Amino acid sequence: MPDPRLRARRIVAALIALIVLATAAPALAHADGVTVMTRNLYLGGDIMRPLEAIQGLPPEQQGPAFVAANTTLRAIVDQTSFPLRSRRLALEIAATQPDLIGLQEVALWRHGPLDGTPATTVDYDFLTTLVSDLAAIGVRYEVVHAQQESDVSGPAVLGGSLQNVRLTMRDAILRRVGSGVTVSASGGGNYVTRIPLVVAGQRLEFIRGYDWADVSADGRAFRFVNTHLESVSSDVAYAQAAELLAGPAAPTGRPTVVVCDCNSDPLDTSRKPGESRAHQDPYLLITGAGGFTDQWLRFAPAALGFTSGLSELVNDSPAAAAAAFNHRIDMVFGRAANGRSLPVQWGWVTGRNPLNRTPATPIGRLWPSDHAGVVLRLRP
Repeated sequence: MPDPRLRARRIVAALIALIVLATAAPALAHADGVTVMTRNLYLGGDIMRPLEAIQGLPPEQQGPAFVAANTTLRAIVDQTSFPLRSRRLALEIAATQPDLIGLQEVALWRHGPLDGTPATTVDYDFLTTLVSDLAAIGVRYEVVHAQQESDVSGPAVLGGSLQNVRLTMRDAILRRVGSGVTVSASGGGNYVTRIPLVVAGQRLEFIRGYDWADVSADGRAFRFVNTHLESVSSDVAYAQAAELLAGPAAPTGRPTVVVCDCNSDPLDTSRKPGESRAHQDPYLLITGAGGFTDQWLRFAPAALGFTSGLSELVNDSPAAAAAAFNHRIDMVFGRAANGRSLPVQWGWVTGRNPLNRTPATPIGRLWPSDHAGVVLRLRP
């Protein structure tokens, strides 16, 4: 049961923040600074379901179990309807109008025949859909960079027949057209450290990565980095964070902003069996040796910035969602050229308002994502 005191603090903070935004946002639109956002779009289902279904089964049972679980996963993706959720995501983005957005779990779902060729028929392209929905309500964003990561496929029953169902994962950076932010260079890459997977005797890897952009706003140049660290293993997430700090987030003599679904809760000291790193350790590496500041904490207490996590069907009741949003893994980190933190003008957590759920669906009203988003106005 949620702590009544925590709920009261959240309500008070929300009212205060609403007043701040209502009175200050028009002025801040022309103030010196840049508004950034981190937003996990939610790929639509539990990607680990097919793999968990075959654990411990003899080889002859793994195939049928995988197909059954993959069929369930693909059906849930339909139920959690990204076309509907995307419209709600577009509205929350339009309300805060971030200049730069780091998106995670930007899924591309496709299908095709089981004939050994890659599946190419597009079912859901999250990136194209979201950008189009933003444009439809008069808010134009352009894709600065989209980094491909895992590209996995497997058999599932779709439309009454056995099909090759394919998921391509991406992270992406968007820039608001007319924001005054200019991009001089951009790129991305994949982490060397990965989760090894064995399916039906075949070794696979789940790939994660990052993208970055060198930008200028109000005459100030800085680097903007977006990433999604591993969720299954804190050891892997820690190693990926180390790669990030040695790569695109290394000191460059200019300010750096990192947005992420870091899959690392700074308050969670637990360790998974057999792991050497605690859940909080990737976060502590970034804010310790990496020299970055958790910029949300420059604006509000941690408890007011909770961003995770809702159920797989994202149809939680408002009361259930209030209890489920109980930890922070979606972060905005900043590091000035001199190693200090960046000034924060205002902040907001999006995607937690029950009024922004979708209209009713067969499984209920849907939240925009299983995560909330974080928006901060910074001065690099």
